Order: sequence, then C-alpha cells, then structure tokens
Amino acid sequence: MSSHAPAQHFQVDLRGVIDLLSRHIYSGPRVFLRELLQNAVDAIAARREVDGGGGRVRITPISASSDEFVLRDDGVGLTLDDVADLLGTVGRSSKRDVFDLPRSDFLGQFGIGMLSCFMVCDDIVIRSRSARGSAPVQWRGRTDGTFEVGAAPDDTPVGTSVHLRPRGDSRALLSTATVIELAETFGRFLPISVSVDLPAGGETTITAAPPFLGDDREEQAAYGRELLGAEPLAIIPLAVPATQTRGLAFVLPFAPASTARQSTRVYLQRMLLTERAEDLLPDWAFFVRAVVDSAGLHPTASREALVADDALEQTRTELGDAIRRWILDLALSDPLRLAQVVSVHEVALKSLVRHDDELARFIVPWLSVETNVGRLRIDDLVGRSSPVRFAESVEAFRQVASVSPAGSILVNGGYLYDDELIRMLPEVMPDVRVEAVDVVDEIDRLDPPPWDQRALALAFEERARDALGAVEVVARAFERAETPALFVADPDVLRALDRGRARSAGGSLWAGVLDRAERAGARPLDQAHDRPASRLCVNWTNPTVQRLAHAPEGRAFAAGVQVLYVQALLAGHHPLGGGDRALMSSALADLIELAASSPDPLTKGPE
Repeated sequence: MSSHAPAQHFQVDLRGVIDLLSRHIYSGPRVFLRELLQNAVDAIAARREVDGGGGRVRITPISASSDEFVLRDDGVGLTLDDVADLLGTVGRSSKRDVFDLPRSDFLGQFGIGMLSCFMVCDDIVIRSRSARGSAPVQWRGRTDGTFEVGAAPDDTPVGTSVHLRPRGDSRALLSTATVIELAETFGRFLPISVSVDLPAGGETTITAAPPFLGDDREEQAAYGRELLGAEPLAIIPLAVPATQTRGLAFVLPFAPASTARQSTRVYLQRMLLTERAEDLLPDWAFFVRAVVDSAGLHPTASREALVADDALEQTRTELGDAIRRWILDLALSDPLRLAQVVSVHEVALKSLVRHDDELARFIVPWLSVETNVGRLRIDDLVGRSSPVRFAESVEAFRQVASVSPAGSILVNGGYLYDDELIRMLPEVMPDVRVEAVDVVDEIDRLDPPPWDQRALALAFEERARDALGAVEVVARAFERAETPALFVADPDVLRALDRGRARSAGGSLWAGVLDRAERAGARPLDQAHDRPASRLCVNWTNPTVQRLAHAPEGRAFAAGVQVLYVQALLAGHHPLGGGDRALMSSALADLIELAASSPDPLTKGPE
C-alpha cells in the first residue's frame, strides 16, 4: 500500500451532529434564541470596529398571520466568501483574530451556535449584507447536510437576518410569549437594544441597564428582592479586576437548608450563562446569592457552565475574600448588624472561622452553642464557665448533663462545627481554658452511697447484675434525684452493642460479615480491666431505686431492674435491639401479673 495516498475528508452526518447538540451539549432547544442573540451581539461588536455603526436586534415571532420567525441585527454582515466559508463548515467560527486565536471580546467561541436552530426547524435561511461593501447574499441550510448560496434581495440592509419555520413540535418555542420570555432570560442586560414585535402591532423592548453593575442602592435592593423573593439582609459589592468580573452578593434573609450549596447567576459580557453556577464562590458562602458579569471567565462548549481553569480559581478566591472582608468590616463598624447576620447564618460563619484566624478573633464571641442551660453566646459562656467544659457528641452530652451538678455549664459539641469551635477558643481568646468531658470519668467522680447504706447498695448491685446478665450495675449518688438511672458504655462497648443489634436484626450472611469484621478489628483482652464494659449507673438518691433496693428477691425486683435498664436505654437514645424489646415485654408481663395478684408488691420500704 502506498504511503502517499491522497488525503480524504471526514464525512459529517449533520443529523447526528444535531442529535449530539440537543442531547449531550445543550440543555434543550430553548437555547436556540440565546445562540442567535450571541451571534447578533458579536456581529454588532464587529461592525463597530468597521464603521462605528450597529446596535439593534429585532425579533419577529411566528403569529396567526405568519409562520416565519425572523431575527434581524444591524451588525457587520457577511460577504459571499464569509457565507461559503463559515456557514458551510461545521465548527468554523468567525470570532478569531488575524492570528487565528479566539477573540475574547466575542461571546461565541465554538462555531456551532447556528446549528442549534436545527433543533426547532428543518431549514435555516440567512440573508446578509456586509458593512465592508458587497452584494447581499442568501444562504439556505437543511438538516440533510445540504446548503445553497445565492443572491439576496437588493433591498437587504447592512446586517443579517435569520429566518426559521418551526416544525410542528416546536411552534410554541417560536411564539410571542415564549420568545419574550427567552429574550428576557438570556438578553435582558445586553449592551444593545433588543426588541420583540407584538402580534397586535408595535414592539416591546427587552433590554435594560443591569442594576447589579450600577451604583443605585434602591435598584440593587429591588433586584435582590426579585432574585431572592425577599428583602436581602445585606448587599456586598464584588469585583475581580484580573478577570473583569463585577457584581453583587445578596445575603439571604433566611437560613438555607443544611444541604444547600451556594449558587451564582453568571453573565458573560452581560449575556446570561447560567442561573446557578455552583463553583464560583467558596463552599462556605452558601448564605449569599451572587450575580456577576465577567469578560475574563471562559464558558464550556454548551455555554451553560464555566471552564474550571486558573481564571475561575482566581475569581473564586477573590470573591470569597470580598465576602470575608465585608464580615470583618461589619464586626468593626456595625456590631448590631453583625449580630443580626450571625443569628440567621451562624452555621456558615462557624464553617468560615475554622480556617480564618483573623476573622475568628472578631466573629467567635458573637457565635453561640447549645448548653445544658440553653443556648449561650460564646462571650457569655466564657464569662460564666471556667474552664469551658464540653462533650464531644450529642450522646455524651445527654449522659453527662444528666449527672452534672446543678449550676454547672456543659456545652454540647455534637452539633455541626461546635466541637471544633470550642477547641479553638484558647487560640482566639488566650485566657480561656477548655476541657473535654468523658462520661465514664464523670460517673467515676460521683460519690458512692453513704457509708451506712453501703452494704445495702452492694447487695443491690449484685442482685441487679444477676437480673440483667452481662450489664455491670453500679450505684452512685447523683445530685439530681429525678434521674433514676443512666446507661453508659465506652466506645468499644457501643460498637459491640450496635453490631449485636444489627446481627439480631439481620440474616445469617450479615451476621457472618459482622463477625469477621469484629475479629479483624478486635484488640487483646488479656486483663479484666481491659475488657469493654457497659454500665447501668443507678441513682441512689432516686426514690424508685430506693424502693427497689429494699424490695425482696423475686420476680418483682428483677422486673423492676429490667424496666429501669430499658428506660435508661431509651432516655439515652440508644436503639432497642430484639433482646432489649424481649426483656422489656417480659418485665412488663411480670409486673402486670404481680400487680393483679397483690395490691403493691413493692410497698415494703426501708426498715
């Protein structure tokens, strides 16, 4: 075979390209109007470089009297050579300079915009006259991949008009109502005049000055209300000169959902790119909704998202810095307003201060945490508690709070970011000390029963252990008599209990998996004190415990202890396994039977 065979051109199936555009590049056929507007804006920009003219786009939707959609611009227009070269070659773009590099002052970069019209029609007619001087020309392209080039009428003005006749399934997209909606969505803030002809005569102008690029605070607030559906809590100016990005961030007047992410409305040279760009602001900035216009960020091929490049990364960093500086200025100049912002967006600010020491020094005192005496602001907390004691999880907080002395303050570190927030207090406020509280240690600090009741307490512990099986029982004197018992376990025990409950609820296959996992992660337990042990810590000052301690041996005592155990599990929000539920049912049955045969089997009190 000869190595010098003549080169051949790829054959392009235009229908396949159109299907690719509609299914995988563009979000839907609605973008056809955006693509036509972009071409028109670019043509007008090019004409201004030629003779300074141009600046208007006029759209005529289909109507009861006409089945033709027309979009006209007074831009630079096309010559015969332009038409044959650009419109007859898929992927070719006129938005390039003399060195064949993409032009940053043009919106279109990919040369496929005109093909989007084939998503709503089967043929496209373009009539154009060049501002550089030449005869008017007409191009007609069809979805079968063929096109014709010929002369346009002599009265064709400078500029370009695009003529479409919709397929039956696309008529609504080319109707007046939809065309006005799409033109306002994509081209409302374009720096040219865009108008739409009305069926009854006259026209409506679509374009207006973008309030997010102006200085009128009332217009900015009105635009914020339109964007958020409510009055913005605050308005933050944004600017990144390096990428020619400007706009506003509107602080939400309500706390977004915990799963919400920040989203930004993005315009490129005042043409809408996307309503919800999720990568233009830092993740922590989900408490604002921003609107920006840029001339230096780069769109993807679909022109519906931003390319993840250095320009985007720099812009994201600087926009985040602008929001951060605003919060810092607010802390210094308007603390009452800051308190209002904190009350609404505390979670977002907690996320932010974890990575910003300078901001933390100003903001942390305004943040609040949940405690056993209610929600407290940090500056109030450190003034009332030294050291600041906190439990690392919600479960530990519930357990420790039930045995804490009256008047002591315990922070619940189990909420999002609160554990980290408390740990960083000594760095932000040097005179503050913090202490992580361990529930087992707290119980070990509790006093045992009085000496004259020690024998009774020891006997009660032994009898209760027999009634419960593997659960260790220990009696301690709580300061609060209302809590009858507390179930506690170290982390190993909790994991073992969870595996046991899952094993009892699942089948044999799942039980085998859990057994292998337990063996793989097991630690040597050679010494008795190393064995993980769950404990039912009963409150010796509680009247119910006292009555049980004096009750005689038998079913009533065992049932009472078992109910006490299950109640402690429920109070600690531990899920009940199958064995726990069976124990509860058996204990209740015993108590009901005993109650039916005796007035009160537990009436015997202290002797």
